[in-house]
Amino acid sequence: MKQHYDEFWPRLTSERFDEWKQLLPTLIDQALHPEGNGNLPRWIAAYEKISKFAGNQTFDLNKSAITVAQNSLLSSSEKLEIETALKEFHPWRKGPFSIHDIYIDTEWHSDWKWDRISPHLSSLKGKTVLDIGCGSGYHLWRMAAEEAELLVGVDPGLLFMYQFMVLKHFIGEQVPAYFIPLTLEQLPVSRKGGAFDTVFSMGVLYHRRSPIDHIYELKNQMLPGGELVLETLVIPEGYGQLLLPEDRYAQMRNVWFLPSVKELERWLKRCGLINVRCVDEDQTTIEEQRSTEWMTWNSLDSFLDPEDHSKTIEGYPAPLRATFIANKPK
Repeated sequence: MKQHYDEFWPRLTSERFDEWKQLLPTLIDQALHPEGNGNLPRWIAAYEKISKFAGNQTFDLNKSAITVAQNSLLSSSEKLEIETALKEFHPWRKGPFSIHDIYIDTEWHSDWKWDRISPHLSSLKGKTVLDIGCGSGYHLWRMAAEEAELLVGVDPGLLFMYQFMVLKHFIGEQVPAYFIPLTLEQLPVSRKGGAFDTVFSMGVLYHRRSPIDHIYELKNQMLPGGELVLETLVIPEGYGQLLLPEDRYAQMRNVWFLPSVKELERWLKRCGLINVRCVDEDQTTIEEQRSTEWMTWNSLDSFLDPEDHSKTIEGYPAPLRATFIANKPK
């Protein structure tokens, strides 16, 4: 992983990244050497097996499945070796991907979300972009196809980091996408008033016990005039203003506040953001999120009322996701 960051730091040429260059190296080093993660040796070994195959392969970031090394000339035994190593990174949640013609059918059709959101975005060409809660980095690669100048994904999950690094190995450093294994709260804030033109937070807000703080932390990373893209669970307008689950929501314990669209618009405005608008509202289906060969655990179908998919198994409204776009004042 050292090479990944050796190539990352020189990308931070603007003085607005001074705090990042001063503080992040130590934090990243600590995150990469956690105590008690028994999976880490297995992930490292699997990554080493994959990385012995040549990197800097041809790729296509505009396909629904991020594709690298298509029409590979590897033997069937070599492909089997790569596939076996890739399955050490189970569960694959965000995707899909195709690596050496091995199709990774992830739990989520993240391409569907991107197709819903991307028409509403300002151009990412030449922009600095931050993706909070990036998971495996699927959306980073789709953003890279838009010719962003710098793409930084942030997620504390080391499994997600290794999934990202597999793609990074085959794609190479010609695409300026990087993974930071930290939380948003750990990121330094530039004294110059933010560092990123566009900040994404997709599927994170409802996991935060203090959603207002999360919005402010996102805003602090944005340049004046920058764009925020916030995607989260909401509740139908007819249900009320806000849902705080009594215990679990769709079997998830770490779900806190689910506002209505109008309520979340108020939150964003109260935090000082402008041009706030909801650009997409979509009911999550069992076709978009489901169990697969690459994510064999229970998925959405098991978390809904078996007789009424408009409700979760706890009786709450089924997952409804909305995307908001807003700007930081100049």
